[in-house]
Amino acid sequence: MKAIAAMTPRENRNRCRAALGRWFLAALLAAPLPAVAAAQEPAPEKDLKTTEEYNHRLNQLEQILETGAGTRAAGAAMDEYVIGPEDLLEITVFEAAEMSRTVRVAAGGEITLPLVGPVRAAGLTPRALESVMEELLRRTYLKDPHAGVFVREMQSHPVSVFGAVKKPGVYQIRGEKTVIEVLALAEGLADDAGDTVVVEHSATYGHSGAEPPRAETVEVSLKSLLTSSDSRANVRVRPGDIVKVTRAGIVYVIGEVKKPGGFLLRTNENISVLQALALAEGLTRTSAKGQTRILRTNPDTGKREELRVHLGDVLSGRAPDPVLQARDIVFVPNSAVKSALLRGSEAAISIVSGTLIYHR
Repeated sequence: MKAIAAMTPRENRNRCRAALGRWFLAALLAAPLPAVAAAQEPAPEKDLKTTEEYNHRLNQLEQILETGAGTRAAGAAMDEYVIGPEDLLEITVFEAAEMSRTVRVAAGGEITLPLVGPVRAAGLTPRALESVMEELLRRTYLKDPHAGVFVREMQSHPVSVFGAVKKPGVYQIRGEKTVIEVLALAEGLADDAGDTVVVEHSATYGHSGAEPPRAETVEVSLKSLLTSSDSRANVRVRPGDIVKVTRAGIVYVIGEVKKPGGFLLRTNENISVLQALALAEGLTRTSAKGQTRILRTNPDTGKREELRVHLGDVLSGRAPDPVLQARDIVFVPNSAVKSALLRGSEAAISIVSGTLIYHR
């Protein structure tokens, strides 16, 4: 106590600051870190309804994958790349500059170099092709050759993406990618995207020749892919594969409704007539409920069929609510009687209003 009392005010302040700094450092080290880690990956959205929500979640997951992939060295990724036909290679022989050139891999998988002749390139990585070239040069012309191989253009690792995506086309990939990464290459989902991604695996990629090549088709639910924490839903896509996003089913409501148009079936589920009319914001005052029809195309024959629906009975519960199928058209015709009565009442109101105004 005497020592503390003997301190000057300045020494006392310095001692307090030091003690406060030690306390702050201890509190910082003791703070839990899981919250920081959890913030890196947004929580899955359990209820995705619109295409905008689907694409927002797709972008989130694609950015997370990009962050993880960014930790790998670019050189290692190139070493893993397998050269194939139509690839454009830049060949460098450091001890003989006249032998350096840019060549395209032939359809048969070979490249031709001066003084060396044809060299099998398809199926090799750039590093492996460098070793093959160095060995050939060592046998013929150079004592200690050093070769370099750079893939200038990739043309042999295509993935075809089509269906309900914003930018369908053929994309070149290095090795394997995931469904999420491939959909990001196609700039996300189109407005009429359904709820299923079909991946048709190539029968030849990675085939060793021990067994006959077998093609395989995998269906992936978009909702499971974007909301589930199970990584198995994010199927691996290999060069030569085909990725197709199915289009959502559409039902059309036309005629005497307040908002005619087509309505997407996001999860390819069927809806009833009353649900479709609700999407169309209900009937107009001149609709003929008893003459409503469902126009349906028979998928086997291609012929159009008409199904009569009495909306009055459906609304009162005396008849079941028919279930619609994709591409069905609900047509609500105009009632001539209701239209005539409406025009007559409007004319009567107009006459009465004019008489009142005249007498004033």
